[in-house]
Amino acid sequence: MGKSKQVGNHKNDKRKNIAKTWKTKRRTKDLDQIHADMKPEVAAKLLHQEVDYDVTGCAQNYCLHCARYFVDMKSLKDHFKTKVHKKRLKQLREEPYTQAEAERAAGMGSYIPPKVVVVQTQPIEEDMN
Repeated sequence: MGKSKQVGNHKNDKRKNIAKTWKTKRRTKDLDQIHADMKPEVAAKLLHQEVDYDVTGCAQNYCLHCARYFVDMKSLKDHFKTKVHKKRLKQLREEPYTQAEAERAAGMGSYIPPKVVVVQTQPIEEDMN
């Protein structure tokens, strides 16, 4: 008696590509999107959000540079000391690409090196209640 041929293990599984699903689930904001969030008017809105019970920590403890919410102020402070946060600050020091820079790279102008942006960890405002 021979081995039976098994065809189509997951026929009823509606998701086509499981690996792609997991990659997009963990996707964070790109560096140019974070640079846009670091503008003072946008940053003020993100750091002082209304209470939202659907978001971690009720949207009160947000790391602007990493685009992450934290449960409480202590975990946010601990995050500021981690390698991940410091690495992100280092990545954000370089100015994001623009269309003009892309055209210069394609040979439509002379090269201008990217500017260095000063990025520091956001100030922490603790409640004195």
